[in-house]
Amino acid sequence: MGADVGETTGGRTRWRVFGLVLLVGVFGVGLMFTGLSQGAIAASFAVAGTSYKASADRLDAQGVVQYGSVDRSADQAHPVLVNGFRKAKLDNFCQSIVVPGLPAVGDITVKIAAPGGMSADNLVLGIEEVTGDITLNNVEIGRDAGTMDKGPNGAIGDAGTFGIQADSTQITGLRQVAWSTTASTLKLNQVQIKASVGRDECF
Repeated sequence: MGADVGETTGGRTRWRVFGLVLLVGVFGVGLMFTGLSQGAIAASFAVAGTSYKASADRLDAQGVVQYGSVDRSADQAHPVLVNGFRKAKLDNFCQSIVVPGLPAVGDITVKIAAPGGMSADNLVLGIEEVTGDITLNNVEIGRDAGTMDKGPNGAIGDAGTFGIQADSTQITGLRQVAWSTTASTLKLNQVQIKASVGRDECF
């Protein structure tokens, strides 16, 4: 599964390293936030043609689901692992996106930093890649993605496909590349937003 299982006891599973197959959960705030008053997304949607990077020292979340899907830009489909959280809190959050090749300027980086942390309700992300150390509590691996019931309302996959859900998760040293983010509520503390010439990404 692209991961080394280090410990499994009493409904508690730890992974130290995990790759593109088991990309359990993470966060991010898109440069364009989508507020969903009735919950989270259930299917893929159109995205801009640029992915973004995000990092946090630690993520604590409740109500966790994960399943495969596709985000689509104007000219390409992007396979993603959808990660959903009913509630999430991230310490020392950072997100960056590079806009390449602007006339007379070249590359620019737009960075959003929240050293005071970020919190979110009904957070759903389309993840391309993520690394970190993770703990899942009371986890179900291999559940039918169409029957998951612990995540945000509407955050379920296609019936008969592979899914993961858990009561809660903790991730430290979070680093991710993602295509999309939606949430019903996002709060960033001590937020700092800046644009700079060149590449000045979160990692």
